[in-house]
Amino acid sequence: MLIRARTLLPLSSHVFENGAVRVEGARIQAVGSASDLKPKAGEEVLELGSCVLMPGLINSHCHLDYSTMRNAIAPPSGFTEWVLRINSIKRQLSPEDILDAIRRGYAEAQRYGTTTVCSMAAFPDLLPQLPPAPLRTWWFYEMIDIRHRVTSDDVIAGALTFFETEKSALTNFGLNPHAPYTASLLLYRLAYACAKQNGMLLTTHVSESREETEMFALGSGPLHAFLSGLDRPMHDCGHDTPFGWLWRNGAIGGDWILAHMNDLKASDFALLETISREKLPHIVHCPGSHAYFKHPPFAFGKLAGLGVNLCVGTDSLASTDSLSLLGELRRLQSCEPGLSAEDLLHTITLAPARALQKEGELGCLEAGAMADMIAIPFDGAPEQAADACVSFTGLVPWMMVDGKVLPVPPL
Repeated sequence: MLIRARTLLPLSSHVFENGAVRVEGARIQAVGSASDLKPKAGEEVLELGSCVLMPGLINSHCHLDYSTMRNAIAPPSGFTEWVLRINSIKRQLSPEDILDAIRRGYAEAQRYGTTTVCSMAAFPDLLPQLPPAPLRTWWFYEMIDIRHRVTSDDVIAGALTFFETEKSALTNFGLNPHAPYTASLLLYRLAYACAKQNGMLLTTHVSESREETEMFALGSGPLHAFLSGLDRPMHDCGHDTPFGWLWRNGAIGGDWILAHMNDLKASDFALLETISREKLPHIVHCPGSHAYFKHPPFAFGKLAGLGVNLCVGTDSLASTDSLSLLGELRRLQSCEPGLSAEDLLHTITLAPARALQKEGELGCLEAGAMADMIAIPFDGAPEQAADACVSFTGLVPWMMVDGKVLPVPPL
């Protein structure tokens, strides 16, 4: 198939006016101007007309299984209060509720141009009951050992079903030791070793809130009180920041995807400065969730200046109002007006592709990349294309994933 559009925005190279992309199977075979890429004999030609054809968007941190929780929790006074509320809601959910939430989350993400999603799996035993993933998906198994649990054959069997989920071209797996306040150093280290042995990616929530920092750095605060009341061992508290504790103890490394990093202290930045750029961890910022919790301003410029690979995700609908990545970029832009539209788009294309170890395959339009792309209506000059994409507030009318055109999910 040869796909032609008025404007082609590859992101990994310059903009084309009257551009074309040749797709063979699930891969892009060639990218260029329509005048240079002529149709081959018998080749299907798809004319998209007045639009920007660009790479599909990558959501590098979300929770699809919370997609029925929009507006379910009013903005809390603190993070611990929110944890209590969401745990209460989760206890009331049936398997059917969770599967429905995942289906709804996929549909909403697709409507807003997401072609790849990294979702934390809080209910991994339900994944085999889902139909094949409509979007390219990394499921990250949520791992928690907040207190001693009795291991039984049923518990082990439930965990193993996650890894027995039928693999497809679009389904990938990773590990998610949940956060330093819910996962021990031992669990982090076991996950790290397992992922290395089996070629899986790793992600975790870290330094998400002021209350998490108080717990680890000061050994106090509402999160500390709540977890000590659950008989969580608290010997790791009162020593270091959450990020510092994990990094200095070798529990995480440069190949990890760290979600949030909202509450970083001077010691965290001093530690990051000692790490060579090629060994820095990847960080995912979630602007909507950040605003919901009223965290202090995110240190985007400082982290970028250190060479950190910065991505943008949506987090879950339990702490934001939409799964629109372009909407998240507009929130980020309001806080970081110095970022160009191209810089913003990189955080949901090229940067997460690097975090997923898929540079040159995802987040770009170039020969050899996966044929994941979207089209956004546009009738302006090529140099205005990136700004027009960031400003676009509608539903994305055309999408291709893995070389297949997907219908727009109905509202």
